[in-house]
Amino acid sequence: MTTDQLVYFVFGAVILVALILDLGFLSKKNAIITMKQALRQTFLWVLLALAFFVFMWIEEGQKLAFEYLSGYLMEWSLSIDNIFVFILIFSSFQVKEKHIPRVLLIGILAAILFRVIFITVGVALVAKFAWVLYIFGAFLVYTGYKMFTADQEDNFDPHHSKIYLFLKKFLPLGSTDGDGKFVIKDHNNKPLYTSLFVVVVLLAAIDIVFALDSIPAVMGISRSSLVIYTSNIFAILGLRSLFFLLRGAVNQFEFLQQGIAIVLVFIGIKMLGEHYVNIWLDKNTQVLISLMVIIFCITGSIFYSIFVNKRKLEKENSPSAP
Repeated sequence: MTTDQLVYFVFGAVILVALILDLGFLSKKNAIITMKQALRQTFLWVLLALAFFVFMWIEEGQKLAFEYLSGYLMEWSLSIDNIFVFILIFSSFQVKEKHIPRVLLIGILAAILFRVIFITVGVALVAKFAWVLYIFGAFLVYTGYKMFTADQEDNFDPHHSKIYLFLKKFLPLGSTDGDGKFVIKDHNNKPLYTSLFVVVVLLAAIDIVFALDSIPAVMGISRSSLVIYTSNIFAILGLRSLFFLLRGAVNQFEFLQQGIAIVLVFIGIKMLGEHYVNIWLDKNTQVLISLMVIIFCITGSIFYSIFVNKRKLEKENSPSAP
């Protein structure tokens, strides 16, 4: 067994055991996840991801280990951006609290399947046509610019999305949640797809849209399929607990979007100028610089958001000037 095969085997075993535990012990039907449970699950997922980082360092060396950590942090920060859209979807379809954990889990498992397909296709394209990386780089710069300048008030409306309108055109959709079911029978004994079915499809489809940004971004950090697969999947698997942990506070991170946008532009420019970057800097230095930029931009945007919100609150609570 080669080193890569061993790492894949351990990764698969860890994910399988974690999913069995999640499905068997942490996902009781109609159970409501508390903040304490969400914090514990988030901590366990992050701990698993960091433990895998140590394992990668031992088996694959420092360079790949730091590429994995950079990719994981990049995906993790983008996951926070995903949560805002997820909140809008659940709110728009008035999903009951008891149904959210199961719907999220199914949506995330579907997202993992699509991510694996996307990554496999992306890696194959880059291996065959190296110039595709320049397209990815230009796309990241454009996406980062649009994200940085986007109006925070332009909210995503699930009921007017192309995905929902497509489903509505071809499937009989009902407004009920079917008491947790995805398909029920109408008064004519014909199948009727519930709002929960629509929500699951929207969650998976929205993640595909986010994958168009995140996968090229990770490929800008590393060309290793091992790094790309593992960093993506670890970040996605922690998304459900992160949702319950942050859903009450995610709107407080109003400048996180700008932090992520700067990272995307940085990685995009790095991909476009890869030839010259390779002349000036060795690979290890490039990885460390990318990691530092990601950490600085994401943590900086979060702390700046907290600072601005605190100042706003102090201003609102201060007595008005005479």
